[in-house]
Amino acid sequence: MSALDDLLAAGVRVVEEGLSPGTSGNLSVRAGDRIMISGTGAPLGRMRPEDIAVLDLDGRHLDGAKPSKEWPLHIAFYQRDPGHRAVVHVHSPSAVAVACLEPWSEHSAVPPLTPYFVMRVGQTPLLPYRRPGDPALGEDLRTCPWELRGALLANHGSVLAGTDLDEAVDRAAELEEACRITLLTSGMPRRELTAEAVAELAARWSSPWGERTTLSPGEEVVHGEAATHS
Repeated sequence: MSALDDLLAAGVRVVEEGLSPGTSGNLSVRAGDRIMISGTGAPLGRMRPEDIAVLDLDGRHLDGAKPSKEWPLHIAFYQRDPGHRAVVHVHSPSAVAVACLEPWSEHSAVPPLTPYFVMRVGQTPLLPYRRPGDPALGEDLRTCPWELRGALLANHGSVLAGTDLDEAVDRAAELEEACRITLLTSGMPRRELTAEAVAELAARWSSPWGERTTLSPGEEVVHGEAATHS
């Protein structure tokens, strides 16, 4: 399938899996030096080719529909790491609920309760609250000092990246499940994975956990290391 076909199919999937209530959420995929992203207000489960916008890697609108107002989030992930080829931003209920709580730690709003969360998503920091569509959301994500595949946006939702749309949607679903379990066990004497267990899982599955990268202006994160951003 083409990148466009993948994008339309991913829109159907996030709706069918309950990750995108109503007309909320947005998706994008990178094809070469172009980004295809769902248009503003596009119903993800019923998108057509004319609902897709085309941007360059700096976020300039090149063709198609008016892009989602959350396009800075997507561009930030692509700028952080060229290995990211798809981005999913959704307002799934459990992730939104956890985004309304104080974070579990500085580097992850979600505690390590299951191995699957650590393996498939990894640490998920909570980014500061900004109004939806605020360009500063993208800058917050791009300069976040923690290596990451996903983040929670305070009082807002989640954003996940992957090597393709299937992986990005899989991570969004896994994060939603981790948040649901977090809420179900809140206030109980729950048993988190030990630091040793988390470190072993993160190493075996090459998932981010606990690594901090301090960025200087004009730098991006590339697989946990700082690189110049041009």
